[in-house]
Amino acid sequence: MDKEIRIAIVGVGNCASSLLQGIEYYKHAQSENSLGLAFPSIAGYLPQHIKVACAFDIDERKVGFPLEQAVFAKPNCTTIFWKNLPHYNVTVKMGPVLDSVAPHMSQYPENETFKLSQTSPADIVQELKKSRAEILLCYLPVGSEQATQFYARACLEAGVAMVNCIPVFIASNPEWAERFRKRGLPIVGDDIKSQFGATLLHRIITRSMTDKGIKIKRTYQLNTGGNTDFLNMLEQSRLKSKKKSKTQSVQSQLDIPLEPENIHIGPSDYVPWQKDNKVCFLRIEAEGFGGIPLNLEARLSVEDSPNSAGSVIDAIRFARVALDRGISGPLLEASAFTMKSPPTQMIDSEAFEAVQEFLK
Repeated sequence: MDKEIRIAIVGVGNCASSLLQGIEYYKHAQSENSLGLAFPSIAGYLPQHIKVACAFDIDERKVGFPLEQAVFAKPNCTTIFWKNLPHYNVTVKMGPVLDSVAPHMSQYPENETFKLSQTSPADIVQELKKSRAEILLCYLPVGSEQATQFYARACLEAGVAMVNCIPVFIASNPEWAERFRKRGLPIVGDDIKSQFGATLLHRIITRSMTDKGIKIKRTYQLNTGGNTDFLNMLEQSRLKSKKKSKTQSVQSQLDIPLEPENIHIGPSDYVPWQKDNKVCFLRIEAEGFGGIPLNLEARLSVEDSPNSAGSVIDAIRFARVALDRGISGPLLEASAFTMKSPPTQMIDSEAFEAVQEFLK
């Protein structure tokens, strides 16, 4: 069996940078250093089996440049933990802009925001076919509804599976799910979970409290960061799907969902000097035995993009296993394990068991 997994990357930002650095890190790591992965091997597929076939962006500092240079170009600001990337023989192509760039982004310093390239968009379907890409990885900015749907259609036309890392509902939308199923293509989505991030921590705590008979009365999760993702999300109109995704993810762990006025989950503010570091402030107000109040506050600080790459590297390999087995449509187990808004929500421990059964 050919172990190569050929991917197309849409959005050569911090997340793409961390993913490619991680592939090289684990390729060269000693066996004991594979501990940063949930699954060092998935059906025989290792991180180094992932190969980039083509890549798309809209920033003039990336379009037209070799991929190994583009992933380190501004406004990328994630930590560089493996700087010696190989020559991929991939030049970043211009993608359609559509709604992928929020208007307010132009008001910020160029090192913090996007600089729109004047290059004409490539023929995405033809590029996917020519590159022999098998799986498209969607890293578009939050709120890119039109652009995400454009690339989903391109996948269907080109015969390419999809891993949708953003909160635009494709895998969890029955109509889109059926289109991928009929086309014989798997999809993993929607909205990537961090390996251990704010939403996962929130889910674990709420589930544990519920299992112990504690009644959660109200909760919030506030997040700050300094990358382009947080800058993009200052535009409230782009946050509808993000807030819905994160809120549903936490609500799914409660036996009785909270009323909307008692739960607030979502990005809070953009702090430029934080760069790719994300800080979560979490509060839960609850009642325990005898109705006695119980209040919990937690703070979690993580490097945002490497944290998501730990889940993406698994989602890609699950999609390839599905291609090998002829499985189409949303991958329920893989989506529940790696995504915030999968078609079917599961408790995290159950999702872990489900993907292990899927692999068997």
